[in-house]
Amino acid sequence: MRIGILLAEEFDAPTQAALGPYQGLFERLLDGHGFSYRAWNVQALELPDNLDEADGWLITGSTAGAYEGHPWIAPLEDKIRTIHASSRPLVGICFGHQIIAQALGGRVEKFTGGWCVGHHVYQIEGRDVPLNAWHQDQVVALPPGARRVGRSDFCDNAVLAYGEAVLTYQPHPEFDTGVAGHFARALKGGNVPDSTLEAAEAKLHLPTQGPLIGKQIANHFLRNRP
Repeated sequence: MRIGILLAEEFDAPTQAALGPYQGLFERLLDGHGFSYRAWNVQALELPDNLDEADGWLITGSTAGAYEGHPWIAPLEDKIRTIHASSRPLVGICFGHQIIAQALGGRVEKFTGGWCVGHHVYQIEGRDVPLNAWHQDQVVALPPGARRVGRSDFCDNAVLAYGEAVLTYQPHPEFDTGVAGHFARALKGGNVPDSTLEAAEAKLHLPTQGPLIGKQIANHFLRNRP
Protein backbone atom coordinates (compact mmCIF):
# COMPACT_ATOMS: atom_id res chain seq x y z
CA MET A 1 0.00 0.00 0.00
CA ARG A 2 1.39 3.40 -0.99
CA ILE A 3 0.91 6.37 1.35
CA GLY A 4 1.00 9.85 -0.19
CA ILE A 5 2.44 12.40 2.23
CA LEU A 6 1.30 15.96 1.57
CA LEU A 7 4.07 18.00 3.19
CA ALA A 8 2.64 21.27 4.48
CA GLU A 9 6.17 22.12 5.65
CA GLU A 10 9.64 20.93 4.78
CA PHE A 11 12.35 21.02 7.43
CA ASP A 12 15.05 23.62 6.89
CA ALA A 13 18.65 22.49 6.38
CA PRO A 14 19.74 22.54 10.07
CA THR A 15 16.64 20.58 11.10
CA GLN A 16 17.13 18.06 8.30
CA ALA A 17 20.75 17.66 9.40
CA ALA A 18 19.56 16.82 12.91
CA LEU A 19 16.37 14.85 12.19
CA GLY A 20 16.32 13.95 8.51
CA PRO A 21 13.47 15.00 6.18
CA TYR A 22 10.05 15.54 7.71
CA GLN A 23 8.45 12.65 5.82
CA GLY A 24 10.99 10.33 7.46
CA LEU A 25 9.32 10.85 10.84
CA PHE A 26 6.10 9.40 9.44
CA GLU A 27 7.89 6.55 7.69
CA ARG A 28 9.37 5.56 11.05
CA LEU A 29 6.03 6.01 12.84
CA LEU A 30 4.32 3.67 10.36
CA ASP A 31 7.19 1.21 9.97
CA GLY A 32 6.39 -2.49 9.93
CA HIS A 33 3.18 -2.41 7.91
CA GLY A 34 4.59 -2.82 4.42
CA PHE A 35 3.84 0.72 3.25
CA SER A 36 5.70 2.58 0.54
CA TYR A 37 5.70 6.37 0.36
CA ARG A 38 5.74 9.34 -1.94
CA ALA A 39 5.85 12.96 -0.75
CA TRP A 40 4.62 16.20 -2.32
CA ASN A 41 5.78 19.66 -1.17
CA VAL A 42 2.43 21.42 -0.86
CA GLN A 43 3.96 24.82 -0.06
CA ALA A 44 5.66 24.67 -3.48
CA LEU A 45 2.20 24.04 -4.99
CA GLU A 46 3.04 20.38 -5.60
CA LEU A 47 -0.11 18.27 -5.42
CA PRO A 48 -0.96 14.90 -6.95
CA ASP A 49 -2.61 15.08 -10.35
CA ASN A 50 -4.45 11.83 -9.75
CA LEU A 51 -5.58 10.21 -6.50
CA ASP A 52 -4.44 6.87 -7.90
CA GLU A 53 -0.87 8.01 -7.19
CA ALA A 54 -1.39 6.72 -3.62
CA ASP A 55 -3.79 4.42 -1.80
CA GLY A 56 -4.02 6.63 1.29
CA TRP A 57 -3.11 10.21 2.11
CA LEU A 58 -1.53 12.00 5.08
CA ILE A 59 -1.23 15.76 5.64
CA THR A 60 1.57 16.89 7.94
CA GLY A 61 2.04 19.68 10.41
CA SER A 62 3.15 23.19 9.42
CA THR A 63 4.22 26.48 10.94
CA ALA A 64 1.52 28.11 8.77
CA GLY A 65 -2.01 28.75 9.96
CA ALA A 66 -4.89 27.13 8.08
CA TYR A 67 -6.66 30.51 8.02
CA GLU A 68 -3.69 32.37 6.50
CA GLY A 69 -3.84 33.55 2.90
CA HIS A 70 -0.98 31.51 1.42
CA PRO A 71 -1.43 30.64 -2.28
CA TRP A 72 -1.21 26.90 -1.55
CA ILE A 73 -4.02 26.80 1.05
CA ALA A 74 -6.99 26.87 -1.35
CA PRO A 75 -5.57 24.20 -3.72
CA LEU A 76 -4.86 21.97 -0.71
CA GLU A 77 -8.42 22.44 0.54
CA ASP A 78 -9.74 21.49 -2.90
CA LYS A 79 -7.61 18.34 -2.85
CA ILE A 80 -8.88 17.48 0.64
CA ARG A 81 -12.46 17.69 -0.54
CA THR A 82 -11.63 15.50 -3.53
CA ILE A 83 -9.97 12.87 -1.33
CA HIS A 84 -12.89 12.98 1.10
CA ALA A 85 -15.40 12.48 -1.72
CA SER A 86 -13.38 9.52 -3.01
CA SER A 87 -13.61 7.65 0.33
CA ARG A 88 -9.86 6.98 0.21
CA PRO A 89 -8.27 6.98 3.67
CA LEU A 90 -7.00 10.38 4.81
CA VAL A 91 -5.09 11.28 7.98
CA GLY A 92 -4.21 14.76 9.24
CA ILE A 93 -1.65 15.67 11.89
CA CYS A 94 -1.66 19.07 13.69
CA PHE A 95 -1.95 21.54 10.78
CA GLY A 96 -3.30 18.62 8.76
CA HIS A 97 -5.99 18.11 11.42
CA GLN A 98 -6.87 21.80 11.20
CA ILE A 99 -6.86 22.25 7.42
CA ILE A 100 -9.04 19.17 6.92
CA ALA A 101 -11.57 20.57 9.38
CA GLN A 102 -11.51 23.97 7.68
CA ALA A 103 -11.79 22.49 4.16
CA LEU A 104 -14.86 20.50 5.20
CA GLY A 105 -16.68 23.40 6.82
CA GLY A 106 -15.21 23.77 10.32
CA ARG A 107 -13.41 26.73 11.88
CA VAL A 108 -9.82 27.11 13.05
CA GLU A 109 -8.59 29.92 15.31
CA LYS A 110 -5.51 30.94 17.26
CA PHE A 111 -6.24 29.80 20.81
CA THR A 112 -6.30 32.61 23.34
CA GLY A 113 -4.99 30.21 25.99
CA GLY A 114 -1.56 30.12 24.34
CA TRP A 115 0.67 27.26 23.25
CA CYS A 116 0.59 23.55 23.99
CA VAL A 117 4.13 22.21 23.65
CA GLY A 118 5.63 18.87 24.61
CA HIS A 119 4.18 16.13 26.81
CA HIS A 120 0.40 16.35 27.10
CA VAL A 121 -2.23 13.77 28.05
CA TYR A 122 -5.20 13.20 25.74
CA GLN A 123 -8.33 11.19 26.35
CA ILE A 124 -8.78 9.11 23.19
CA GLU A 125 -11.66 6.65 23.01
CA GLY A 126 -11.83 6.37 26.78
CA ARG A 127 -8.15 6.00 27.63
CA ASP A 128 -5.40 8.41 28.64
CA VAL A 129 -2.77 8.72 25.90
CA PRO A 130 0.31 10.89 26.52
CA LEU A 131 1.67 12.44 23.33
CA ASN A 132 3.87 15.34 22.28
CA ALA A 133 2.07 18.45 21.05
CA TRP A 134 3.19 21.63 19.34
CA HIS A 135 0.42 24.09 18.51
CA GLN A 136 -1.48 27.23 19.34
CA ASP A 137 -4.19 27.04 16.66
CA GLN A 138 -7.17 24.81 17.33
CA VAL A 139 -10.30 23.54 15.63
CA VAL A 140 -13.00 25.49 17.46
CA ALA A 141 -16.07 24.48 15.40
CA LEU A 142 -16.57 21.02 13.93
CA PRO A 143 -17.52 20.50 10.28
CA PRO A 144 -20.78 18.75 9.45
CA GLY A 145 -20.37 15.00 9.87
CA ALA A 146 -17.29 15.19 12.09
CA ARG A 147 -17.28 13.39 15.41
CA ARG A 148 -14.90 13.98 18.29
CA VAL A 149 -13.05 10.86 19.44
CA GLY A 150 -10.33 12.53 21.52
CA ARG A 151 -9.86 15.63 23.64
CA SER A 152 -7.71 17.12 26.41
CA ASP A 153 -8.07 19.81 29.04
CA PHE A 154 -6.28 22.20 26.67
CA CYS A 155 -7.90 21.16 23.39
CA ASP A 156 -11.53 20.06 23.16
CA ASN A 157 -11.37 18.86 19.55
CA ALA A 158 -8.08 16.98 19.64
CA VAL A 159 -8.97 13.90 17.58
CA LEU A 160 -11.68 13.90 14.92
CA ALA A 161 -13.18 11.28 12.62
CA TYR A 162 -15.29 11.82 9.53
CA GLY A 163 -17.17 8.69 8.52
CA GLU A 164 -14.85 5.70 8.20
CA ALA A 165 -12.12 7.11 5.96
CA VAL A 166 -10.87 10.35 7.58
CA LEU A 167 -9.03 10.49 10.93
CA THR A 168 -7.16 13.52 12.28
CA TYR A 169 -5.01 14.29 15.32
CA GLN A 170 -4.06 17.63 16.84
CA PRO A 171 -0.98 16.21 18.66
CA HIS A 172 2.18 14.94 16.95
CA PRO A 173 2.55 11.15 17.34
CA GLU A 174 5.59 11.35 15.02
CA PHE A 175 7.42 13.54 17.58
CA ASP A 176 9.32 11.17 19.86
CA THR A 177 11.42 12.42 22.77
CA GLY A 178 14.40 13.18 20.53
CA VAL A 179 12.34 15.25 18.10
CA ALA A 180 10.51 17.14 20.83
CA GLY A 181 13.77 17.82 22.64
CA HIS A 182 15.44 19.09 19.47
CA PHE A 183 12.68 21.63 18.82
CA ALA A 184 12.46 22.69 22.47
CA ARG A 185 16.16 23.60 22.36
CA ALA A 186 16.46 24.87 18.79
CA LEU A 187 13.46 27.19 18.74
CA LYS A 188 14.23 29.30 21.79
CA GLY A 189 13.93 32.99 21.10
CA GLY A 190 11.17 32.42 18.54
CA ASN A 191 7.38 32.54 18.56
CA VAL A 192 6.94 30.13 21.44
CA PRO A 193 7.77 31.67 24.84
CA ASP A 194 11.04 30.37 26.22
CA SER A 195 9.29 29.51 29.49
CA THR A 196 6.95 27.18 27.57
CA LEU A 197 9.90 25.52 25.83
CA GLU A 198 11.75 25.11 29.12
CA ALA A 199 8.66 23.52 30.69
CA ALA A 200 8.54 21.08 27.75
CA GLU A 201 12.22 20.25 28.24
CA ALA A 202 11.55 19.49 31.89
CA LYS A 203 9.03 16.81 30.86
CA LEU A 204 11.13 15.04 28.25
CA HIS A 205 11.70 12.15 30.66
CA LEU A 206 7.98 11.34 30.68
CA PRO A 207 6.89 8.54 28.30
CA THR A 208 4.65 9.15 25.32
CA GLN A 209 2.64 6.71 23.22
CA GLY A 210 3.32 7.83 19.67
CA PRO A 211 3.82 4.20 18.51
CA LEU A 212 0.30 3.36 19.73
CA ILE A 213 -1.14 6.11 17.53
CA GLY A 214 1.12 4.98 14.71
CA LYS A 215 -0.56 1.57 14.87
CA GLN A 216 -3.99 3.22 14.90
CA ILE A 217 -3.08 5.23 11.80
CA ALA A 218 -1.64 2.19 10.02
CA ASN A 219 -4.78 0.16 10.80
CA HIS A 220 -6.91 3.07 9.56
CA PHE A 221 -5.08 3.01 6.22
CA LEU A 222 -5.26 -0.77 5.89
CA ARG A 223 -8.90 -1.00 6.87
CA ASN A 224 -9.92 1.64 4.34
CA ARG A 225 -7.57 0.84 1.48
CA PRO A 226 -9.20 1.11 -1.97
